[in-house]
Amino acid sequence: METVNIHEAKTHLSRLLERVANGKAVVIARAGKPIAKMVPFGAPAPTKVKRLGFLKGELRVPDDFDRMGGGDIETMFEG
Repeated sequence: METVNIHEAKTHLSRLLERVANGKAVVIARAGKPIAKMVPFGAPAPTKVKRLGFLKGELRVPDDFDRMGGGDIETMFEG
């Protein structure tokens, strides 16, 4: 993906639009920081992956989870 600064984008807009029309995305940056992205019209929007709960039903947390290793931890702290 090509990145151009604002001045270059204004100067070469036709050339950049031709690249976009041919399927290439172009990022426009100000002071090196991306501020806009030109993509072909009708290009599929990126899908966000929904990750919340993706392991539901795959893991089991033991009932004594909050007490696991308690003796070892107590020995480490109290000597």
